[in-house]
Amino acid sequence: MDARLTALQQRLGHRFAQPELLSRAVTHRSFGADHNERLEFLGDAVLSLAVSALLFERFGMSDEGDLTRVRAHLVREDTLHRVALSLGLPEVLRLSEGEARGGGAQRASILADALEAIIGATFLDGGFEPAQALVQRLFGEVILNTDIDSWTKDAKTELQEWLQARRLPVPTYRILNTRGQAHAQTFEVECAVPALSLTETGEGRSRRMAEQEAARRMLVTLKASDDKPGSALRS
Repeated sequence: MDARLTALQQRLGHRFAQPELLSRAVTHRSFGADHNERLEFLGDAVLSLAVSALLFERFGMSDEGDLTRVRAHLVREDTLHRVALSLGLPEVLRLSEGEARGGGAQRASILADALEAIIGATFLDGGFEPAQALVQRLFGEVILNTDIDSWTKDAKTELQEWLQARRLPVPTYRILNTRGQAHAQTFEVECAVPALSLTETGEGRSRRMAEQEAARRMLVTLKASDDKPGSALRS
């Protein structure tokens, strides 16, 4: 096995009995036919189940709606992207020369997909127990430190209510760009608050995901401004 993949196994905490699965998991479709999209499909389901089990145990008094919202935030592209970066996935991805030159190794959607593929590969290699253990290692600390009350509303709803409480118009959203083939597109969306001359962008594998990410970033910007002494945004 390539030395970089051997090192990745150590970071993952799982030694593959079938190392070809890990190699496939870090292979983008631009590189060749033996790519990671099927593993990504499987890994998405395994990740959802494993995170659901962790949340079920961590938040014993929370209802289905709250648990669903927290899970959505934990398995969204932005979170997966950060975990993928922490694992050093950009250095091990297999991409075509063109995709690599275009910055594919740093693209959030490609890294998130690769992480899901690795989870799927771990499941195929050893079953659900090692896959769940991997998810626990990758997401356990985040879940442990999560305040469920902070995720009771999705970002678009929270942003709209935040603006309305200050008698400001609701935000607008528009698609700036779409990339990729029809079955695996990445959307880039702009969230604008014209009354404050502010815009933020977000990316996702659907328009809805991209809008939520743009709204989340807008909320971060607005709340940071709101916390400043003398802010005109205070309600």
